[in-house]
Parts: sequence; C-alpha cells; structure tokens
Amino acid sequence: MKINSTATDVTLPETSPFADWKEARRLAGPLPFTFTYNKQTKEVLIIEGVRENWTPQPVSVIDYHFSFLDLLNLKSPVLANAFIINNIPYHWKKGKIEIWKY
Repeated sequence: MKINSTATDVTLPETSPFADWKEARRLAGPLPFTFTYNKQTKEVLIIEGVRENWTPQPVSVIDYHFSFLDLLNLKSPVLANAFIINNIPYHWKKGKIEIWKY
C-alpha cells in the first residue's frame, strides 16, 4: 500500500460508502467481541476485547493492492477508508460461556 503520510486535509476515497470520517471511524478496528462455538456442547465462548485511547487518524491512500482480496474472488471491492493506528493499549477480558439457544 502506498500512502501520503504528510496530507493534512484527508478526504474519504471517492468509492467510500461512508458519509464522513466519523461514520467510517465507528467501524474501524477490532470488534469489541469475539466468539467461538462448540457444536458438541452447544456452547458459545464470548470474549470481550477492551481498547483504550482509540483515536485512529485518517490517511490518504495513493495506491493499494491486497492479494488476499483476490483469493476471495469478490466482484468489485472498493476502498472505504484508511486509518493509521498507533500505540493502542488492548486486552481481553475473561471469556464467558453461554448455551446456544437457537
């Protein structure tokens, strides 16, 4: 990926589905929970991730290519946003096991 790290007034990519950076930032980064399912016991292990000082900085992308997107065989992937994230304290809480009721 090639970025312009000196840009100060960064705009969203033209192809972005987001209205603004605030909206894009809500979906940036790790999700607050991760899950795994045990089919035999019908249990779900839920683990919450906690992050602090979450202030991703928008970055201007000049050019990009991610080979794993080729493997997904997507029809028309688009660049929605790009952020630089540095020094984020992150930890996992103790997991909880719940019975899957569906």
